[in-house]
Amino acid sequence: MPLADCRIIDLPKIMDQRGNLTFVEGGNHVPFDIKRVYYLYDVPGGSDRGEHAHKTLHQFVICMSGSFDILLDDGFKTTKYHLNRSYFGVYICPMTWRYLDNFSSGSVCMVLASAPYDETDYIRDRDEFLKAVGAA
Repeated sequence: MPLADCRIIDLPKIMDQRGNLTFVEGGNHVPFDIKRVYYLYDVPGGSDRGEHAHKTLHQFVICMSGSFDILLDDGFKTTKYHLNRSYFGVYICPMTWRYLDNFSSGSVCMVLASAPYDETDYIRDRDEFLKAVGAA
């Protein structure tokens, strides 16, 4: 899937004086069924996360609190997003290299995934990724 298929998706935002509510439905708001949810928190200042790609996994990344940047790369083109609101997120296609950095203090990054954890789905070596997408 090309990098152009990766995109910001706005989520429903129900506003109420008592507090706002946002929800995500697999197959509706994100283009896959949600099989796993995990989150990153207490990321030390100056640290980064990611630096890998997935062969078949689809993901949707939401900044639940604070802010951070996410750089997506398909081997030919890169796109950078700054996430700082909990009512939108970034859909990440399979075979997209991702790099998360610039975490603010207290950031929480939630990831919705299309499959349970599977180490064999990861590509952790950048050169291997570039060969796989024909960019090497």
